[in-house]
Amino acid sequence: MQRPDFDARIIVFDGICHVCSGWVQFFKRHRVDPPFQLIPMQSAAGRALLVEYGIDPDDPATFLVLDRGQQLTQSDAAIHVIAELGGLWWMANTARFVPRRWRDALYQLLARNRYRWFGRRSSCYLPQ
Repeated sequence: MQRPDFDARIIVFDGICHVCSGWVQFFKRHRVDPPFQLIPMQSAAGRALLVEYGIDPDDPATFLVLDRGQQLTQSDAAIHVIAELGGLWWMANTARFVPRRWRDALYQLLARNRYRWFGRRSSCYLPQ
């Protein structure tokens, strides 16, 4: 798969994680303009994008956000996506005052334990 266009807005998420797919469903209910393309990492396109951007598709410890030339992962990706919802959600950007090392440590704790704490879906969530 070739790299997406510079103007592309893509979120590659874990489609079997309850937390991840829940956020994607929430995100779909709150329109963002222009919209993000939502791609589960279990799909061929999702796997290819993860590999292209240096993330192990067989043991992903993060999701991937591509937004107009930016590549974001871990806490930066989460903050960016939440802030893009607009309205008061932009206040998520205040989390950037916390050092990235601390934010990413908390993100990694959640990512490592997401299946144990929140369970797995029996099938991959595919947004319509």
